[in-house]
Formats: sequence, C-alpha cells, structure tokens
Amino acid sequence: MRTIKNWLTDMDGVLIHEEKALPGAPEFIDTLRERELSFLVLTNNSIFTQRDLAARLESSGISVPEDNIWTSALATASFLATQSDSRRAYVVGEAGLTTALYEVGFVMTNIKPDFVVLGETRTYSIDALTQAIRLIDEGARFIATNPDVTGPSAEGPIPATGAVAAMITAATGKVPYYVGKPNPIMLRNGLNKIDAHSEETALIGDRMDTDMLAGMEAGLQTHLVLSGSTTRDDIGKFAFRPDYVHEGIGELLDLI
Repeated sequence: MRTIKNWLTDMDGVLIHEEKALPGAPEFIDTLRERELSFLVLTNNSIFTQRDLAARLESSGISVPEDNIWTSALATASFLATQSDSRRAYVVGEAGLTTALYEVGFVMTNIKPDFVVLGETRTYSIDALTQAIRLIDEGARFIATNPDVTGPSAEGPIPATGAVAAMITAATGKVPYYVGKPNPIMLRNGLNKIDAHSEETALIGDRMDTDMLAGMEAGLQTHLVLSGSTTRDDIGKFAFRPDYVHEGIGELLDLI
C-alpha cells in the first residue's frame, strides 16, 4: 500500500446518513485533524454553502472546518473562472452555487451570459428553465454542477440536476458539461486546493458510478464503503474495481 498523506471523503453515505453520523465517522475526522493531515469532505450537492454543510456535520457530531469542504458548486465556479474573461452567467440554483460563482467574480445575468449554469434547487421554476433553454439556443454554453438524476429526501427520491439537465437537452439538443463527480476535474481542483498530489491521496466513497470512477480516473487510491448506496453484490456490475472495500469508514481508522 502506497503512503497516503491526504484524504478525500464523500459525505452522505460515508460520514452521515439522514443527519446522523455513521459509526467511526467522528473519530476518523478527529484523527485526521489531530495528525494535521490534509483532507476534504466532498459532495455533489450544490444547494448548500460550505458554512451550511459545516453546521450540518457539526449537528451530527462531526467537526469539519468550512475550508475542508469541497462541493460541486465550488468546483464549478473554480472551473468556469478559467473559461471566461467577462464572467457572466445565468444560474439556476441556490445559495451554494450562486455564492461560489459570486466569489470568483461572476455576474448573474440573463443578458448575453457566457454560460447557463444548472444546479440543484428545492423548487425548479418553469420560467427559469424556459429562460435557460432560450439562452442556450442563443449560444450560451450549458454547464451543470453534477449528473445525479435523483437526490434523497425524507419522502423518497426527488429529481436532481441530471434529470432537469436531460429536459433542457431534449429542448435544445445541447448536452451540458458536468463538473461534479464522476468528472475527475472536481477531484483535481480539490487536490490543488489542499496542495496534494494524486499519488499520495486516497478517496473514500459509497458509490461506484461517481466516487470510485472519479477516484480511479484521477489516479487516487480508492476505498469503497458499504454504508451507503452500494452493496457488495453491486461491485461486480462494473468494469472497474475499487482498491479496497470496507463495511464502513470506521474500518479505515487504522490506515491513517
């Protein structure tokens, strides 16, 4: 096993489930902090700001500084800042996304935007989506924070960014560029944020199709935990394999 100095970990299904800390999660984060190891908590959800997510984790008994949280919204803003000088965007999303774009100098506008940026929102407005479709037809580049087609709720699955993006694609014929997992650019931007090298970094996640695929393509050591959406039987359905499989994050304590 190669020497690991940096850790990236998914949040839902790895650290928490339905607002409760999963076994070993508080101890895992506390150990990383005590040993002063670089780490990031990742999420494809673009609704919340770093401050929101830090508070959510804290209420579950997991103490993570805001700067150690990396979302698809932040990754999208970081990426788009390199793609445009005028930094104009029409945004369908909530505070996590609009704040991230604002902080890298973007103006939110429906007048000749460079990009239409789609993220999660609790309520998708038909008027906003109609505006997005028209702007894409007029030449704005179509960006989406992540390809997840559903998200969790107390009542069951709800439509997420990928599902709404599919509707816009059907109306425009334009497929978005997805920045979040499994696009390895989200992980590479995260690695740059903590000044980490892929050879010395491990990724912990609960999904084969996003976490493990992104980690593999970014050259990270991959650890699949079975405390979230993936079962051991599911692993064989994919053409690739994680480096290691664990029942939960508590089993990784001896590795740090």
